Amino acid sequence: MTVPSLPETPRAYRTLAFFLRPILFAITRRDWRGAKNLPPTGFIAAANHVTEVDPVTLAHFLYDQGRAPKITAKASLWKVPVLGRILTSTGMIPVHRGTAGAAQSLVDSTARLDEGECVVFFPEGTLTRDPDGWPMVGKTGVARLALTSRAPVVPIAQWGAEQLLAPYGKVFKPIPPKRVAVHAGPPVDLSDLYDRPQDTATLREATERIMAAITRQLEEIRGAKAPAERFDLRQHPGSERRR
Repeated sequence: MTVPSLPETPRAYRTLAFFLRPILFAITRRDWRGAKNLPPTGFIAAANHVTEVDPVTLAHFLYDQGRAPKITAKASLWKVPVLGRILTSTGMIPVHRGTAGAAQSLVDSTARLDEGECVVFFPEGTLTRDPDGWPMVGKTGVARLALTSRAPVVPIAQWGAEQLLAPYGKVFKPIPPKRVAVHAGPPVDLSDLYDRPQDTATLREATERIMAAITRQLEEIRGAKAPAERFDLRQHPGSERRR
């Protein structure tokens, strides 16, 4: 059987990695696990979100496994000088939340998956507001993408990057080097949901399976049990505006 080849990594991506990886090697002590659970091509990496540094450390993990992940991020970042150009040149995917273009990220993500890319989603949609850093109730975007594309969803938990930069923090603390754990679990089984209507119940069921799988990975990393009830932003609207 022929193993599908990985998509070619954009030159801008390779250049950015060339400069960033030595820095990350110097400021972190890496606990990378679960590489065997990453499909060869065309999959969704769904991860928890604790700090603004998470996309960088997660990309580091995936890049070390031979993947150049395409990360979904809020479209406003594309308006930041220099950063916007970097995001575009490395093939990242803007998410236009609450606008007429909101569905475009689903189209763009599906196209990347069809090309064999790894697409990264943070299902919570923002940094967790759980007081102890556990995953919150997820939004349904990643479930919609998974059920539409039928691409494998790999749950990934990460912990430790918040020691480099606290949630909504302003002070970066690279010294001493911090232990950063990134563990990938087996793909989440959503096959029984593929042929069901994509209504609220189905999307919520798929989302909860994904969040539960991420949480199990995080429990293993932290050696602790997550709360029985997930933090829900809809029940704490004030925390949505916390910065």
